[in-house]
Amino acid sequence: MAENLIQRLEAAVTRLESFSRGGSRPQTAALDAGSASSDPSIVAFNDLITEYVEKVSDAAEKIGGQIKDITSVLRHAFDAQKELLVKIKQTQKPDAGGLGEFLKPLNEKLGEATRMTEGPRSDFFNHLKAVAESLTALAWIAYTGKNCGMSMPISHVEECWQSAEFYSNKVLVEFKNKDPSHVEWTRALKELYVPGLRDYVKTHYPLGPVWSATGATVSAPSKSSKPAAPNPPPASLASSSTASSSSSAPKQGMSAVFQEISSKPVTAGLKKVTDDMKTKNRTDRAGFVSSVEKEPKKNVAAAAKVGPQKFELVMGRKWVVENQIGAKDLSIDDCDPKQTVYIFGCKDSVLQVKGKVNNITVDKCTKMGVVFTDVVAAFEVVNCSSLEVQCQGSAPTISIDNTSGCQLYLSKDSLESSITTSKATEVNVLVPAEDPDADQAEHAMPQMYLHTYKDGQFITTPVSHSGG
Repeated sequence: MAENLIQRLEAAVTRLESFSRGGSRPQTAALDAGSASSDPSIVAFNDLITEYVEKVSDAAEKIGGQIKDITSVLRHAFDAQKELLVKIKQTQKPDAGGLGEFLKPLNEKLGEATRMTEGPRSDFFNHLKAVAESLTALAWIAYTGKNCGMSMPISHVEECWQSAEFYSNKVLVEFKNKDPSHVEWTRALKELYVPGLRDYVKTHYPLGPVWSATGATVSAPSKSSKPAAPNPPPASLASSSTASSSSSAPKQGMSAVFQEISSKPVTAGLKKVTDDMKTKNRTDRAGFVSSVEKEPKKNVAAAAKVGPQKFELVMGRKWVVENQIGAKDLSIDDCDPKQTVYIFGCKDSVLQVKGKVNNITVDKCTKMGVVFTDVVAAFEVVNCSSLEVQCQGSAPTISIDNTSGCQLYLSKDSLESSITTSKATEVNVLVPAEDPDADQAEHAMPQMYLHTYKDGQFITTPVSHSGG
């Protein structure tokens, strides 16, 4: 570390002496690689990597496995950003298409991290999601002005970490009393972004990258050129795709990413809820998940696209229920508090978990009903739509993430559950009424919030809606 500092100081002194001997600084078309690498902003980014990224990497080494793998992707992503910061000083500001091509090396790393979170849910899913979500903070480099469709660099970094912190907090809760190395890794990850990257951007690029006025130019590849690979690239930081947009105005910067991510909304295909479909007006149910429903229509084409069906206990510890379609009588009868239940890719099905288990996760399911007795740790819903969940016993924590349409029925024993929602819409919680003969009371979870600035800080309150 000391040797590196001495080398940087010597390089800075040499450059100052050359300027004093030669008069004014030469107006070259672009900075050479040596002068760019000794630029204060590049030196500071090197220090960011040394101080913060290395700390995350060291903690990941102690854990190994998938945490080490995705931390390696994180390291490569920061290295890619460093190279781009050097090139920016040698490059003229490109148009939207050229920016997408310029940022391609960084985008590939972000795409790699995202792909590691896909497929059957890993036991370290929250670690993987925390890194994948946090890496979108590096997209601050795509900021080109107030009309580019993304927040200013400092705000962008903070917003992206807030999204990632939802998952990092889950890691802290899960491993706080289990393994201190996971806690160390999680805290190092947070420090990398807040204060690390946030303060770096605040000091050197509060208004975005500063491009060269006379450097090289970058343009998007010719449409007629043959693609290098048969598979389409992941969503880019500054998409140059010609795909149709839901808006008449072209999307740039991070707005292009959000455009592509939201091109298939989770609410697609859901019917409008009319008055006769609301729980309180339904005559065919008493406010609980029902396993007696109309037989779903068989769709051979759709069934061919799903993965193999699974309903099994793996290694005596994890119940795996995958790709069940139209199965209304699924039941786990023999379970214990050390086991977990993972439900993935199911549709038009109902599962009952009879007994106490450690954790239940419902992932990428549609029109699914889950009835369970007790969980020791948490009941989690992620990437789902049209879900009905009934807790007959107790559940300390219930989390609903990136989900549209969830009816949650609580028992008297589960009224003290901590319910966390993130990116969730149409979430209704039904609780028992004081009168045992009365219908359950339905409460809609807020999905809009009002932020007001008062006494030096922002106060956040849920927005409630009233009316017929």
